[in-house]
Amino acid sequence: MSLVIETRELTKTYQMGDIPVHALMEVNLEVQTGEFLAVMGASGSGKSTLLNLLGCLDEATSGEYLLDGKAVSRLNKKEYADIRNQKIGFVFQGFNLLPRTSAFENVELPLIYDRTNRIKNHKKAIREALGLVGLEDRMDHLPQQLSGGEQQRVAIARAIVNKPAIILADEPTGNLDTHTSVDIISVLQELNDQGITIILVTHEHHLAEYAKRIVKLKDGRAVSNEIIKPRKKALGES
Repeated sequence: MSLVIETRELTKTYQMGDIPVHALMEVNLEVQTGEFLAVMGASGSGKSTLLNLLGCLDEATSGEYLLDGKAVSRLNKKEYADIRNQKIGFVFQGFNLLPRTSAFENVELPLIYDRTNRIKNHKKAIREALGLVGLEDRMDHLPQQLSGGEQQRVAIARAIVNKPAIILADEPTGNLDTHTSVDIISVLQELNDQGITIILVTHEHHLAEYAKRIVKLKDGRAVSNEIIKPRKKALGES
């Protein structure tokens, strides 16, 4: 295995008037290609801040972030945007689907904004992505015609349609019931089994146990690192 993500003393400080707020403090993290990592911690521990930095949605105050061995801080704006579009897929707690747009068209959005035109056959890629999350027969439905779990599956399909190497999932089951949450985790496990690196932010330990490793944050610092052996399998559970 090779390192896909490495952070060195990664720090993020926000200024609230005259008061500095330390959201993330000197976090050192290594993620291997093909890992399924869960990041846990209480509200305000720095989980989402870390994910935003890893996803190139925000910039660190200090420290270094290496993605595939390249220092992210040295990338220009175009390279930054290309990484977000091509290398990383995002799944959030809110499904963030366009309400008057079909599942098919929602999944198509990253392809429209991909300036590299890496994916030549858009329709094939969209059908494949929806097929991977079990929604090939629901692609013409609007979000309001889908259950919460189905909407999150559409969001996952949208995250993988560009064939990213990494999926960053920020509380993706936060708006779902327990059964549907496990169902969504099973989809992430299947994608991980295909070689996609998954980083899942969650405050629920029973969901984190479906990952291969758990990193816990407290007050912006990484305080523990736990390997899950054997990890729980979500498939077949009710």
